[in-house]
Amino acid sequence: MAEPVEFGLSDADLAAHPTIYGSSAYAGRTVLISGGAGGIGRATAWLLGRLGAHVILTGRSAEKLGLAQEAMRAKGLTVSAHTVDIREPDSVEALFGKISVDGGGIDILVNSAGGQFPQAAIDFSTKGWNTVVNTNLNGTWSMMQQAARRWRDTSRPGSIVSIVVVTSHGLHGVAHTIAARSGVIGLTRALAVEWAPLNIRVNCIAPGVIETPGWNVYDPKALEAYPRSNPMMRIGTTWEVAEACAYLAGPSAAFVTGEVLNVAGGSQLWGETWTIERPEYFRV
Repeated sequence: MAEPVEFGLSDADLAAHPTIYGSSAYAGRTVLISGGAGGIGRATAWLLGRLGAHVILTGRSAEKLGLAQEAMRAKGLTVSAHTVDIREPDSVEALFGKISVDGGGIDILVNSAGGQFPQAAIDFSTKGWNTVVNTNLNGTWSMMQQAARRWRDTSRPGSIVSIVVVTSHGLHGVAHTIAARSGVIGLTRALAVEWAPLNIRVNCIAPGVIETPGWNVYDPKALEAYPRSNPMMRIGTTWEVAEACAYLAGPSAAFVTGEVLNVAGGSQLWGETWTIERPEYFRV
């Protein structure tokens, strides 16, 4: 088996990357980021931490969380970490209970945890399908509901941003995640209305081809085509998604709810993205 390729930005990159936001833009806010130890979640954690937020990293791997926390603390950022399995509602409830006791709760939830394996849909096993849907849809819902219940019970405003995918145009080989992420988008639109009286905003970000460590599971021939999958003819970075999250999650988007912000180079309008090798039938 080939050694994993180092895809994505390093901690050194994230610590020094320029940003358009002021250094105190998130001062006094507590942000919970699921999947905060890698990829988009990690970039978002670095950015919001650099903007003054207390960042709470969550994920299943205590080792990965510890390394991410150590790197951020070494740069003087305020960060804590908790393990959670978002597929298990009891685990999510325990997480929010602990955070409420330890630090008084959160202001913002970023749902970045998720994952999928590329495979032709006709070959999905029941277990494989359920694993992806439980993580990407059910787990996201559990996080949203627990956050909202605590905001309601304390009359505290809240903001939720969920990382999804471009579901409208040409992401092939991951039908299970398209189904799950489409569910999150529909859920977001419904909750934006239901939870508006609670002063809770709910939005999504749909990244296109963003270079992350998760690319290691994709077919190398598929990866070669990624720069040509959008009209800007390039690959995006996790930092570009993080900056979009900084806009949507905070006061700059105070009058925005129920939206899906595509950070995809226009791929939602043009092109196609395969996570498995494109079948001969579709070759031109």
